[in-house]
Amino acid sequence: MPTGYVWHQKYAWHDTGVQHMLGASGGARGPQHPLLHGESPDSKARLASVVEASGLIDHLVRLPVASATDEDVLRVHTPAHLARMRHESLQPKGGDAGDGSSPFGYGALEIALLSAGGAKAIVGAALEGRITNGYALIRPPGHHAIAETGMGFCMFNNIGIAIRWARERFGIGRIAVVDWDVHHGNGTQAVFYDDPQTLAISLHQDNLYPFGSGLLEERGAGAGLGTTINIPLPSGSGNGAYIAAIEQAVVPALRAFRPELVIVASGFDGSFMDPFGRMMITTIGYRTMTQRLMEAADELCGGRLVMVHEGGYSSLYVPYCGVAVIETLAGVKTGIEMPWDDDWVRLPDQAVTDRQAAVIARAGGFAAELAATSGVPVSQTRP
Repeated sequence: MPTGYVWHQKYAWHDTGVQHMLGASGGARGPQHPLLHGESPDSKARLASVVEASGLIDHLVRLPVASATDEDVLRVHTPAHLARMRHESLQPKGGDAGDGSSPFGYGALEIALLSAGGAKAIVGAALEGRITNGYALIRPPGHHAIAETGMGFCMFNNIGIAIRWARERFGIGRIAVVDWDVHHGNGTQAVFYDDPQTLAISLHQDNLYPFGSGLLEERGAGAGLGTTINIPLPSGSGNGAYIAAIEQAVVPALRAFRPELVIVASGFDGSFMDPFGRMMITTIGYRTMTQRLMEAADELCGGRLVMVHEGGYSSLYVPYCGVAVIETLAGVKTGIEMPWDDDWVRLPDQAVTDRQAAVIARAGGFAAELAATSGVPVSQTRP
């Protein structure tokens, strides 16, 4: 079956304004030279453009998108949060998702609901058997939004909304979320922290954002104890550490959990050139991680693997990373490659360090514990 693809031009219309990167250009620290807010449309719109211009789109099934409903949103978020997003979206100058650094312009609610609808579209197409895998290139992102508020550029938790909708619409049970955005997927973790049917795995730069979130010790609660796995990698981690984490911790956890669907929260801010992270993944690393997860999905759930776009703020590099991932999903090559990647992959920082290996080993131990409690022999959770 084919690879699905979601993009709507309105995603590029989500207006975060001209600010001082993360906040107002004036204030207590004095005036600052204004520039586009960090979560501008550039990196996503340029990726969509390359998908079209390269001919990659010809190998994908373009999925129609409908907006998420209030009912969809309220399966995850409080009525007060939805009401505030609606009210502020109607203000001439817009509002903020909730943390003071996630601005949006007039009419943002419409686009945020369309973004959550894009996550629903890719998940629904996989569960209906219309696609095997797919990529939802949506905006604004969602993995930081919690029930009561948006934050970290996120208005609503797109993946959380899609999962709760899929459970009601299709009666699906176990779903695994693998979040490789450079920032901790705190929102997704919070939504499913006590849910034994949802495995939430986050690979992220240690203590980057939100501060103090995403620790190894955060394992879930109640019936969901053990179904949260955090892999907080030290800053400077590159292809070697990320691929090792996928092979030695993520895939064993997936084998132990045996999901019916795997969703990737796909941020490209762990890349070599991102301004908001200090990691060193290249397109080669993203291709390899995608391949490993595809192999696991083939083994466990009939290949059902969908990706929902999150962060990634290098307008130069995000398109190359995104094309590398979507090409791998579709099994094609367009010839679009970053010319410096062969040099970057040889840098000494790409090798796994002892400190990185120690974190990965601890997370791998959690996968073994999950296997023991789920009844799957540890011997079957090979790296």
